[in-house]
Amino acid sequence: MIKFDRPSIDSFFRTLNILDFDVDPSEEKIVYSTNLNGYYNLWGMNLKQGYPYQLTTVNQMNSFVKFDPNGKHILTGYDTDGDEDYHIYALPTNGGETTPLLKTTQEKYYFGDLSEDGQTLYYTTSVDNPNYLNIERLNLVNGKVERLVTGEGGPCDLLAVSPDETTFAYTKAVGNTSEYGYLFIDKKEVAITPSQEEAHRVQQAVYFDHNLVLMLTNYQTEFSYLATYSISERKFEKLIAVEGHELSDLTLDKGSNKVYFVAQRGVEDSLYEYNLLTKELNVIKTPFDIVDRLVLGKKGSLFALGRSSTLPANLFRYTDAKAWVQLSEHKIIGVSDSELIEPEVFTYSSYDGLEIEGLFYSPNPENDNGYTILWPHGGPQHAIRKNFSPLFQYLCTQGYRVFSPNFRGSTGYGESFMKLVNKDWGGGPRLDILTGMDWLDNQDKSTRDKWFCIGGSYGGYMTLLLHGRHPDRFNAFVDIFGPSNLFTTIETAPEHWKEADRELIGDSVVDRDKLIEDSPMTYIDQMTKPMLVIQGKNDPRVVKIESDVIVQAMQERGQDIEYLVLEDEGHGFSKTENAIRVYKQMVDFLNKYLK
Repeated sequence: MIKFDRPSIDSFFRTLNILDFDVDPSEEKIVYSTNLNGYYNLWGMNLKQGYPYQLTTVNQMNSFVKFDPNGKHILTGYDTDGDEDYHIYALPTNGGETTPLLKTTQEKYYFGDLSEDGQTLYYTTSVDNPNYLNIERLNLVNGKVERLVTGEGGPCDLLAVSPDETTFAYTKAVGNTSEYGYLFIDKKEVAITPSQEEAHRVQQAVYFDHNLVLMLTNYQTEFSYLATYSISERKFEKLIAVEGHELSDLTLDKGSNKVYFVAQRGVEDSLYEYNLLTKELNVIKTPFDIVDRLVLGKKGSLFALGRSSTLPANLFRYTDAKAWVQLSEHKIIGVSDSELIEPEVFTYSSYDGLEIEGLFYSPNPENDNGYTILWPHGGPQHAIRKNFSPLFQYLCTQGYRVFSPNFRGSTGYGESFMKLVNKDWGGGPRLDILTGMDWLDNQDKSTRDKWFCIGGSYGGYMTLLLHGRHPDRFNAFVDIFGPSNLFTTIETAPEHWKEADRELIGDSVVDRDKLIEDSPMTYIDQMTKPMLVIQGKNDPRVVKIESDVIVQAMQERGQDIEYLVLEDEGHGFSKTENAIRVYKQMVDFLNKYLK
């Protein structure tokens, strides 16, 4: 009998991902951003044939994908090796070279909307206003650029343009949890929520017609809901909420007077259909747990990008028979569904009684090495969810258990819960994590002296902080582009982030003592365990110096420290070979410290 080797790390990290997609006007083709050749490019698929073909060779992550409504070209955006200076390009529908439409060195251009006739591109840009950004439009016929709004008081973001292009909706982020919505009407700014005296967010807006705007907002509530604004009546009205759920991905079907939206509660999503005429709300069952994006085709078909803990990112179409058809076939090479680990979802009471939800991946008994990896998620105002993680699945094949809690500050549990991390990066979240570790130990799901810690971004920050404050709880640490000094993080953040960072992280003068207390560098002398540090050279969010200082200090003490700098990456791993290199070194590093 032939005996096959277990799947290698390549099997997991060559699993394909999808960033974004769009559907052509005929609903016969899809264009999507995927790493099919090891780099992110645009690929097309004829839905009758179901076989992908490559459209671009730029080898960069795409920030958006948009078909021209007349099917003449495709619009997309990308940066350079993770520097996050996004520019906007056009390419023929059959692919080829990309033509820059909006490109200026060290400036950013974010797609906003495209007019119904396809002749005008609306966008937000850092040009002349890096702190608050401006809203502009580009006439794609004559090349004329027109500034519509000069941002002030907070970074602005264009949401949608009316069908007749006489008004548009946008937001202004006046703080980390205050993102107010406006309509630009007759060259005047009109608020679309009744009051801006209390913090709230307007997250998304779409036009039903030139008069009625639909939006998602959490105005005066814990969770966002669907609301409308009548321009002629200047009237805001709440339509529908899903109790205890955060709404997102608002998608309008004008032909049937329906809207679709996603309702998030904790680690998974539900998809809803709401009839604007009958007020009927229905759940649409999905073959995936997480809905990344919804697109309504011009002929009324609903398309989705979905994934689950054991299902990589794939594209789906919802049929007239109320069933889903999977359009792409992204799988893990040589790994069957039965070999993948479905995480356990559980809650525990933290040190102060706050309920914390988490995911726990447990390897098959024959592989279990008895060690548990703590994975504090990034953000911090983000969440661990039932997304497919090639890292978690591979770690399970290597015998590791994985614990990832949604500590205070995580999203999907209400506004008050999310705000608990503001100006308390290293306090409550850290104690939530330690309480969760104790709970797992007491449940015999983990062993106290068999823990590792791996984290990226805010998770990297927490990894460093736990190393400095609780080195005795772990055998080794892996920090992936984690902030080490909150003063540096505040100072070097992208300009349009700084307003929100004062609320999220703190003010370097007013909050000096707390920032010192919560900065991992304060505890550098107590970082005594082995550590691997990984950093993208081009990272604009957590600059390389934040990792350099940690590595240098540990090297000078003669400690076991490994440092991997990726020359062509930013705040993440956009290239498959880089991801494989990183995670192979990571697992090799951990394996050295198994007792």
